[in-house]
Formats: sequence, structure tokens, C-alpha cells
Amino acid sequence: MATKKYLELQEFADADLLNELKETRDQYQKLKFDHAIKGLDNPLLLRDVRRDIARLISEVRRRELKNMSEEELANRSKIRARRRKGK
Repeated sequence: MATKKYLELQEFADADLLNELKETRDQYQKLKFDHAIKGLDNPLLLRDVRRDIARLISEVRRRELKNMSEEELANRSKIRARRRKGK
């Protein structure tokens, strides 16, 4: 079942999603700095913000893949197959 945050992200426009990602990254940097200097009341907040960033990045990438042409997807599959062979 999808989380509430994931469902909210699907409603965002592309520009809003990128803007939210930038703001969340800025917030994370500020929280990290504050935590290093004076400590946070709830250090688990860092983990939550990091996970939000990951959700945003995943949604951006999902949309990129959805908008790729068939040729781009086929090329991507070839690249992924080559990477698997090298391991």
C-alpha cells in the first residue's frame, strides 16, 4: 500500500516536485549543521528528511522513465544488461 507522502508527491507538477526537492535538501543541510553545532531535540528528524529526499528523487526518476521514448528505453536496457555481465 502506498504511503500518504507518496500519494501526495504524485499530485505535484514537475516544477513543484523539483522545487520541493531543492527546499528539502536545503532543510536537510540546515538540520545537519544545527545538529553538529548545538544538537537537535529529535535527531531522528534527520532520518525522516533523508527519506523524504529519497522519495522525491524516486518520483522524479519515475517520471523521467515514464516520459522516455521506446528507443531511449531500449538503449537503457542494453546498458543495464552490459553492467550485469561485468559483475
